[in-house]
Amino acid sequence: MLGEITGCILAGGGARRFGGADKGLLELAGRPLVAHAYERLASQVGSMLVSANRNLEHYARLGAPVLTDGHGDHAGPLAGCLAALRAARTPWLVIAPCDAPFLHEDLVNRLSVGASSNAGRISVAVADARLQPVFALISTALADDLERYLDGGGRRVDTWYARHEAVEVDFGDCADAFFNVNSSADLERAAERCTTHA
Repeated sequence: MLGEITGCILAGGGARRFGGADKGLLELAGRPLVAHAYERLASQVGSMLVSANRNLEHYARLGAPVLTDGHGDHAGPLAGCLAALRAARTPWLVIAPCDAPFLHEDLVNRLSVGASSNAGRISVAVADARLQPVFALISTALADDLERYLDGGGRRVDTWYARHEAVEVDFGDCADAFFNVNSSADLERAAERCTTHA
């Protein structure tokens, strides 16, 4: 199924907790934060995309097409997801955020199994009994529906997923794979973890 899935790293957020700095480009273990998530996801799919709204030339260095969303400010991750659904040339798209450096190395396979077992068009990770909405596998056939949702003012990822009865895939055995960097303290913790596992 590898060739049927396009991966997309979402890097279009405003990073308000970092004073507006481009979070994906913050340094972690000598490389941009985004590079860690990108490499882990790229090994699981047939092709890659990156969704970003600034510093496009830096993201282009990852080696994948860089997309911008067309829904203006505050549209959230679904706007980047829509751009990727439109750009993908595969039946499926898997999304993950740029600030998840320890992304699970079997993420795509487990989401794929979840989708196929329930004939779902969206499967999404759950860890520690919490939905992880930006770790999801989505049928590219849903692009038109997502565009209508956004055009109607919809922004909540979980609400759009619920419309399509998204399959929830339990990653409770590896919840730490969904650690994301939301603060300077988180970045320090991630750096310590990189050093420990080097």
